[in-house]
Amino acid sequence: MRRYDFVIAYDIADPKRLRKIAKTLEKKAIRFQYSLFLVTDATRNEVTALVERIVSLCNEEQDDIRIYRIKHHGIRMGAALDLAHPYDFF
Repeated sequence: MRRYDFVIAYDIADPKRLRKIAKTLEKKAIRFQYSLFLVTDATRNEVTALVERIVSLCNEEQDDIRIYRIKHHGIRMGAALDLAHPYDFF
């Protein structure tokens, strides 16, 4: 069974909905910024269930939730460019 990594970002208009969605995501994902979560090593069914849960909590006219699939080899610790030398990345 294939497993995936996802980044979930949101902008929720109502503080009550915001708390509910954040608590739901904190059970299954790692929060790495105020409105950004990382879901790691999840099956398609696990992600689908999580998405259905948070969509049921949001107001589609007022809230914005974005989900991005990332590749395993796309996560690297300390792999940032030094802007003083932008072409020196080897």
